[in-house]
Order: sequence, then structure tokens, then C-alpha cells
Amino acid sequence: MASGTPQKMTDSQKWLILAVAVGLVWFLRALGPVLTPFVVSAILAYLGDPLADRLEKWMSRGIAVALVFLVMTLVLVLILLILVPLLENQISYLISQLPVYADWLQNQVWPWLQQRFGLQGVDLGADQFMILIKENWRQAGGIAAYVLSGLTQSGMAFFGFIGLMFLIPVITFYLLRDWDKLLLRLRNLLPRYAEPVISKLAAESDEMLGAFFRGQILVMLALGVIYSIGLSLLGLKLAVLIGLVAGLLSIVPYLGFAVGLIAALIAVVVQYGDLLHIFLVLGVFVVGQLLEGMVLTPWLVGDRIGLHPVVVIFAVLAGAQLFGFIGMLLALPVAAVLNVLLRHVSYLYRDSNLFDRETKKIKLEKP
Repeated sequence: MASGTPQKMTDSQKWLILAVAVGLVWFLRALGPVLTPFVVSAILAYLGDPLADRLEKWMSRGIAVALVFLVMTLVLVLILLILVPLLENQISYLISQLPVYADWLQNQVWPWLQQRFGLQGVDLGADQFMILIKENWRQAGGIAAYVLSGLTQSGMAFFGFIGLMFLIPVITFYLLRDWDKLLLRLRNLLPRYAEPVISKLAAESDEMLGAFFRGQILVMLALGVIYSIGLSLLGLKLAVLIGLVAGLLSIVPYLGFAVGLIAALIAVVVQYGDLLHIFLVLGVFVVGQLLEGMVLTPWLVGDRIGLHPVVVIFAVLAGAQLFGFIGMLLALPVAAVLNVLLRHVSYLYRDSNLFDRETKKIKLEKP
């Protein structure tokens, strides 16, 4: 048989692939907590590799990786130094304001809903819910302290967690330094007859992942900053918390806009209670959507194909259900690869005799 002739997989090879897939699933479920820093590091290395490749044109790989790693570390530390105090203050303020929100819901929102929709005879247990909030809202502020005390009491778990956190930067550095070498080694291990097809699928998966991770994540962060700054200029005390939540949820189109707008409207009504600030909040979110559609998405994502919003939601939920936190981290990369594979399967199906029997002139044998 000629070396260039495509070879069909034997039954033993198919069973081997199935066994490897099953073993990989078991491996992920069994070692999920241990794999978490490696998966996080791999994602960070994947995000930083394109910049390191560009810098490598003017300097050695080691210096380029060191610069990228330094920039990523400084950005992460700066974000933590700025956001952690802000979020801590705003979460504490939100907890202290829970009785105020409870009174607003009980004395204004619920009566309006009853009158508007004829729900006078409907009892949803709102009174008991409000009483429960008022009686226990002070305890909510101690949740963080309780969690921290639990970690410190479990010494092994605490030091294990700290150890994993220190592992992430170390693993990220080494993966980033040897990223191209690792990919080349994996490529050289592929069967020669299947290498062109697998490389093509890998390139398309990388394009989709790049469009999502390096593009959409930057859009999410930019929207979080825009919403936070806009709401802060209005004097809203929960501006950063609402803005960041809206930005993160914008991973699904319009979800962040809807959740952020509703939360901001509730907060501004409770805090100010006038129409002017309601219209100003609407203006902030309208401006954010306009910037996303006309500037951020065309600039950061472009016309590259990303993941459908429904695919994103299902992938994250399914990954979390099956494999926990490690499943959430792997959900989107796996979904991107499966999306590419399904698209190629669709092309093969459309080009097959099964799809267009008339064109292929298939003769069906009589039983």
C-alpha cells in the first residue's frame, strides 16, 4: 500500500481510543482538585503565548516569557489590590442595607404587584421572609470570618490550598516558556496519516478559542470597568459590585446588560428614589451597549467565530455538574473543540451519499 494512501482504523484502534477517552474522564473526576492549578496555568500560558511569540522576534524566548509573566503578575496584583478593598466595602454595605431592601420590597414593590396584577389574595410568605432577613442580616457579615476560621482550623487543607496557589505562577512560567516545544512534541506524536487533519482541526479550535478567550474576556473586563465608572459617577454606593457582575455576565450576550440594569435600578431607587437617577442609570447601560457593539467587539473580537451563547451556558453548567470547578475551567475549551468537530462532521455528512442520494445516484439493494 502506498504511503500516501489513507488508512482506515482497525477495530483494535477504535477500542483503544474509546479506552483512552474513558480513562481520561475517570482521571479528571479522580484528580480534579489536584489538576486545578495545572488547568489554570495552562489557560494563563495559552493567553500569554501569542504576546511571547511576538516579543520573541526581537529577543530570546526566555526574556520574552519573563516580560510577559511579569506583566501578567503585575496586572493581577494591581487588580487584586484595587478590587478587593472596594468589593469588601461594597459587600459589607450591601449586607448592612438588607433590612432597607426588605422594607422596600415589602412596603412598596409587593403592594404594587398585588394591585397591578390582582394578587391581593396571594400570600407568598413575604412577611416571614422579611422577618427572617431582618433577624439574621447581621450574621451574614460573619460568613467570611467563618469560612476563614474553618480553613485555619483544618491545617492540612489550608496549607494545601496555599501550596496550590503558589504552584500556579510556577507552572504558568514553565508552560509559557516551553509552550511551543510542547505543542511540537504533541504534533510529532500524532499518526502521520492523521496529522494534517488533526492539525487543521486544532488550528480552527485555536482560532475559536482565541476569539473567545482573548477577545470576549477583554470585552467583559472593559464592560465591567465602563459600568463601574459610570455608576460611580452617579454616586451609586454599589457601583463597582454591580458593574463587575454585569461585566462578567456579559459572557452571554445581553445577560450582563439585563442583570446589571435591573440590579442598578433597584439600588438607585432604594438609594435616591427619583426619576433623574433612574434615567441616568439607563443612560450608563445604553452607552455601555453602544460601546460594546460599535467599538469593543469589532476591535477586540472582530469577525472571528465565537461560541453561541446557548453553548456557553450549557458547557459551563454541564462541566460544573460533571467535574466541579475543574469542569468549569475545561468546559469552554472542550466546547470549542467539539464545535469545530461537529462542523466538520456536518460537512462530511452533506458531502456523503446519505445526505444527497439523488446526486450520488445510490442504488438501494432489495432485501
